[in-house]
Amino acid sequence: MIDLRLGAEHSDFDVVHPWLTSSYWSPGVSREKVERAAAHSSMVINAFLDGRQVGYCRVISDRASFAYLCDVFVAEEARGKGVGQAMVGFALEDPEHQNLRRWLLATHDAHSLYEKFGFKLLPNPERWMAKL
Repeated sequence: MIDLRLGAEHSDFDVVHPWLTSSYWSPGVSREKVERAAAHSSMVINAFLDGRQVGYCRVISDRASFAYLCDVFVAEEARGKGVGQAMVGFALEDPEHQNLRRWLLATHDAHSLYEKFGFKLLPNPERWMAKL
């Protein structure tokens, strides 16, 4: 059974930091930056199986109009067991993150997961800009 725990205080950063530093979206990110990002997020979700952390994700939001779902990571040995779905579903159902105008995320390879929750490609991507 998947055990979800909220809050950065439940994150095992000895596990989470290597996941994120090896990901395509934050290669080489420092541990200090990972911990600071967690501390300032509106929600941090940690997933555990048999007492071991196997998943992590964050929500950045003003809790009024906008939320960004990010750093969704599931350990390779736990993939296909519903961990990602459990974390994303929990985030989207959280009472403090309801009635928002918009949720956003970016993904390279998990479109099918997010489509199950109603995410779609941006309707007008030409309106969006990024400072990289």
